[in-house]
This record gives sequence, structure tokens and C-alpha cells, in this order.
Amino acid sequence: MKIGVYLRNMGPHASRENLRACARTADALPLDDLWVFDHLAIPPEDSEGSGGLYVDPLATLAFVAGVTERINIGTGVLVLPYRPALLTAKWAASIQSLAGGRLMLGVGVGWMAAEFRALGVARSRRGALTDEALEILHRCFASDEVEINGQRFLFLPRPERPRVFVGGSGPHALRRAVHLGDGWMPGNVDAESLESPLRELRAMADEAGKRAPEVVVAGRLGSDDPGRVSDRIARFSELGVTRFAFNDRYEDDNDFARYAERIARVVSES
Repeated sequence: MKIGVYLRNMGPHASRENLRACARTADALPLDDLWVFDHLAIPPEDSEGSGGLYVDPLATLAFVAGVTERINIGTGVLVLPYRPALLTAKWAASIQSLAGGRLMLGVGVGWMAAEFRALGVARSRRGALTDEALEILHRCFASDEVEINGQRFLFLPRPERPRVFVGGSGPHALRRAVHLGDGWMPGNVDAESLESPLRELRAMADEAGKRAPEVVVAGRLGSDDPGRVSDRIARFSELGVTRFAFNDRYEDDNDFARYAERIARVVSES
């Protein structure tokens, strides 16, 4: 199983100096992935913890790509209906090219009604817009020449398409993961609640003639006992989870370093 951590691209943690220091720390440790969050228009009443300050996830990953060399970088998750589909594909191709193929795209339909209102996007169409964005993403990465809205154009640079992990729960998310993604990203879940949807996911993949999708789960460290953490990760691995992303809070780059080192020790000892 691949192990990653979330980089807090919000609030006081999202300074240039802090993001750079934390990213470089993770890159130097035996960790596999760095993930970031997505919010574009937080209303004041929902800003506790971040103060409403969110650095755009794609801009954050472009910056992180330039200060790291090895670690995979990903969105967990990018809300596709918030952004024009072609623009998102261009961002993804640009970051993937500059990062040397390390980008992973966790994507989702979104949920916060206030953000949809602020962006002028119909929340009722979020599923359809997500499917449309994923179809355009696949089309752009399949050929140097693409036609959208009746216009042909060159889609360059065109590196290898980033792996797409579809976030969310329920049948729609599972179908989207099988038919338009490379994996499923259900978020913060416990092992027991995963058993049934994982069976459904694999059945859908079998029916579609595809390999079982990757599964990316997020969660908190939850314990100071390395054995308990290791057992928890092992349980997810037994179920078929392929990546685990720790998303605990931390105070600053020094606190992040201590936290990331604890995770690395658990991984090395398991």
C-alpha cells in the first residue's frame, strides 16, 4: 500500500515558506504521496479553522512540483464542476509535465451550496458537469489534436494522463470511478463501512471488463501506538485499499515534520 499525507493549503499553514518546507520534508521521507484540498469561495460563517484562506489546489501543486523531486502530488479532491473542463485539462497537463509525471487527480462533484452560488454554477448539474469534464480530460490526453465546441486545436503539452480517482459515495460515484476513472476515493471512512461498496465496485468493474480500480482512503493517525496504526493500515490493505492518505492537522512546518516522521516510522516498521 502507498502511504501519503495531506498538505494543508489553507489558513495560516498556506504560506509560501510553510508549504515549501512541508513539501520538502515529505519528499525526503519514505512517503509516497502528498495531497491537497479544494475550496474556492468559503462563506464567512463556514471559515472557522481556515479564515477562508485557501490557496487554489492546482496552483499549490504547481508550486509543490517545483520544490520536490520524487513524491507523487494529488488533489483530494478537485471539484470539477467549479472549473471549465478544458481549463482543468490544461492545468493537469501543465502540472503533469512540470512534475515529471507525478500528478494524481482526485476529483469530485462538490457539495457546498454556497460555493456553487458564488461561482454561478447550478448545483443540480454537478454530476453531469463532472462527467463532461472527465470525458474532455480523457479526450485531451488521447490526442495532440482535439475538437471541442466545433473547434479543433492542439492540446500540448500532452504528457501521460494523470491517474484519476473519483471521490464520493453511492452508486453514481462507483459507476463514475469504473467508467471514467482509474480508481475510487471515498474519503474518510472506516474499514467496516468499505466492505459492501468495494464488493459493488469490483462487480461493476468485472461487468465492464476492467481491472479492479485503485482505492484511496483518507484518515487520521488516531493513535500514538505504532502497532495499532500499522494494524489499521493492514486491515485496509486486506480489503484492497491501495493508498492511504493521513489528513491530521498540524501547527507549522516543525509540527508537520514530527508528524510525517511518525507516519514514516510506522510504515517502515509495518
